[in-house]
Amino acid sequence: MTEPTRPVIELLIAAPRGFCAGVDRAIQIVELAIQKHGAPVYVRHEIVHNKFVVDSLRAKGAVFVEELDQVPDGVPVVFSAHGVPKSVPAAASQRGLEYLDATCPLVSKVHRQAERLVASGRHILFVGHAGHPEVIGTFGQVPEGQMTLIETVEDVATLTPADPDNLAFLTQTTLSVDDTRAIVEATIARFPSIVAPKADDICYATSNRQAAVKAIAQSCDMMLVIGAPNSSNSVRLVEVAEREGIRARLIQRAAELDFAWLDGVGTLGLTAGASAPEVLVREVVDRIAERYDVTEREVEMTRETIAFKLPRGLEAA
Repeated sequence: MTEPTRPVIELLIAAPRGFCAGVDRAIQIVELAIQKHGAPVYVRHEIVHNKFVVDSLRAKGAVFVEELDQVPDGVPVVFSAHGVPKSVPAAASQRGLEYLDATCPLVSKVHRQAERLVASGRHILFVGHAGHPEVIGTFGQVPEGQMTLIETVEDVATLTPADPDNLAFLTQTTLSVDDTRAIVEATIARFPSIVAPKADDICYATSNRQAAVKAIAQSCDMMLVIGAPNSSNSVRLVEVAEREGIRARLIQRAAELDFAWLDGVGTLGLTAGASAPEVLVREVVDRIAERYDVTEREVEMTRETIAFKLPRGLEAA
């Protein structure tokens, strides 16, 4: 008796995908801090938004806490890649805690821009998502009341700034490129004298991953995005695919894949958010191969070569 023929599926795998330079640096900082100081090393908030990464670091000796007062005296603490308000390192210093700042350098760039703009007397309109750690960290760089959050084009219409001719705008680094463009255009139309950042605040990795999804979406019947539901850049990838007219699902691990989703799918797109390691991509491919004859094709839009320096004291840890 012959074996039943297995269904065939083509995987179009987007590139770039997965880890960005900021995430890679943040994870290295935790790992090197554990090597240098020994376990435990405390980390305020998830170092990056990915459960697999967090669990892997926890197994090596990292302890994740939500607030600084949960960190005992005499142990090092790492601040997450999303950035923290100025009050956090100030409180750590006051307690004599040794801390390492794993804030992505591209987020730190936005922090410095915010400081300079406020110092020059401008009020900042900040495009971002309420409650996201990056937004909280950026607002915490300047005195209260010096920034206003904008989440939608509709928000722009309701703004009533005290001095409409003395504004500037900045954005979260992990937003939808298309959504942000629309919000910025509406903001500039309403406040023509507003000061724009010298360069786009949305980071290269977010832009590249969204462009890669767009590049393959029209050739796919469905898209899988590997990433966490609290990962802004991963959720944006799902939205990008859906706007291109295809179904998309966000999964954290291969075990979350429902094979019913693949009924009628001949070509499946696959990508991963900036906090998701490549091992999870391979895990998903292997899971699909349990039921399908898989052909893989990587579609590379651009090659990322950016790397960020580690903090002083860790380079030779």
